Amino acid sequence: MDEPMSDFHFHAMTLMFRFRDFFSPRRKVMEETGIKPGFLVLDYGCGPGSYIPTASEMVGPSGKVYALDIHPHAIEMVRNLASIKNLTNVETILSDCATGLPPASLDAVLFYDTFHALSEPEKILKELRHVLKPGGILSFSDHHMREEEIMEGITKGGFFRLKEKGKKTYTFEKK
Repeated sequence: MDEPMSDFHFHAMTLMFRFRDFFSPRRKVMEETGIKPGFLVLDYGCGPGSYIPTASEMVGPSGKVYALDIHPHAIEMVRNLASIKNLTNVETILSDCATGLPPASLDAVLFYDTFHALSEPEKILKELRHVLKPGGILSFSDHHMREEEIMEGITKGGFFRLKEKGKKTYTFEKK
């Protein structure tokens, strides 16, 4: 399976994300997700947690946000962020694939800027389909990929179909 990036690379990426988030707030991306209060959401490949505060606010106290990453520093950063901002509806998962979540338990998965780096993307897509509820959505963005690569990569296994193309994300639904 995949290996976590080096600590140096992770911290450099985190610094770049801070600049990105300052000039292009993550809320604009999240507005396309359709997340509602009470939703159970997974941020797959959460990194340092750029989307976590907004997702936590959107699902509200009756919802939950799971933050999954392969890198221990990412999980540590999200835990610290949740503690500092008192985000009581955030739970972290350290994993390279399996979420450990019950089947058909999630309303939405955020899958941002991760797909291009996966060695076995079909395993991840199978897991995400497994944990999404019927009608659950996969909100996808990967600026490292062209549109045709995204469409082929997400739909070729037959797990998802395109529901909507937004300005910043693609919304796929579970088949």
